[in-house]
Amino acid sequence: MRIDRVNVYKILLPFIREFSISRLTDPCSNIIVVEVIADQGKIKAYGEGVPVEFITGETPQSAVKSVRFFGQNDFFPWELNDVSQIWNFIDNLPNGKEYNAAICACEMSLLDALGKKQKKSVIDYFPDEFFSPEICYGATIPLSNKHRISEICKMCRNMKINTLRVKMGKDFKQNKDAIETVRSVFGDDCDLRIDPNCAWDRYLAFKHIPLIKEYNVKVVEEPMMKDNPDFGEFAKIMQTNGIILMACESAPTLNDVERIIEEGYYQMINVKLSRNGGFQKSLRMIELIRNSGLSFQIGCTIGESGILSAASRALSLLCRDAKYYDGSYDQFLLKENITFENVSFGPGGEAGPLDGPGLGVKINKENLIRLSNGSPRVTISHPLS
Repeated sequence: MRIDRVNVYKILLPFIREFSISRLTDPCSNIIVVEVIADQGKIKAYGEGVPVEFITGETPQSAVKSVRFFGQNDFFPWELNDVSQIWNFIDNLPNGKEYNAAICACEMSLLDALGKKQKKSVIDYFPDEFFSPEICYGATIPLSNKHRISEICKMCRNMKINTLRVKMGKDFKQNKDAIETVRSVFGDDCDLRIDPNCAWDRYLAFKHIPLIKEYNVKVVEEPMMKDNPDFGEFAKIMQTNGIILMACESAPTLNDVERIIEEGYYQMINVKLSRNGGFQKSLRMIELIRNSGLSFQIGCTIGESGILSAASRALSLLCRDAKYYDGSYDQFLLKENITFENVSFGPGGEAGPLDGPGLGVKINKENLIRLSNGSPRVTISHPLS
């Protein structure tokens, strides 16, 4: 297969309603989409990255520049015939976290192209030792008022979803109201995690301890900044009380995961395709976590389109030993999408493989162009064109 050119789009995806976390209040998401055109236009393939500046230092603009840099290297697989060429390409790219969303988008687009050429699912390019034909997603509840949280909880209960991840902020009363509202709807019949997104200082973290214990919170995700000198003390209290701490923002690279394992504060790690740099990097991270005895979840980044939702679905199905799965929120979060397929979970959070080769989704090119203001930001052509 000859790749003729690579286009990179910067896209604004609008939400149905604002989805707030402690570090983000925005009615939309900013993503990049890499489009691979191959075999004289017979194959069009896609990959996505969601840059998150406060975690990896990436912005949509920097991610677009990174993809252009990758495509201009001699080792870019312009003649793509085997998946090993993709892995060699990824291994030759820079290791810094500031490239992760761009690497994810590039790798995904190449896998989608090869899958379409060879009529294979992207799942077929990975070991199937931990494959499952079906997984069950949980639901994420944003920072909001009691009324909206109650509405979301009742929708989840009606869909028979009782694995919940509740976003926390710096307002203790708002956090308390959120947890109490969840319990008022579900009673004890839910698996409850909370996620402050590093928003807490010592005072807030320790103030939440009685609340965490009283309402049987099972997992606390990244409560404080990784360099907070009081984190170790808080972590010991969580461990003493049988409450799992999950790393997220502090785990963008394999080296970070190695450090987390060595420090021993966290018992679980949240793995996300875009933040961790794509399939190969994420699966290497998961292998390290498995060997360490820690557990992990497959997470998502707020505002993924159907492209990244499809890819994360594939990763999730390859990991039946993940403790939790978050993602495939398309119809629940996005006002507009760039895939024709609705990559969302069903009742009970159940979801299985998508039909079709590659990622298993088709792109709504009209939406792609319109949501990118009419044209790609960068086009890289085959060097012999």
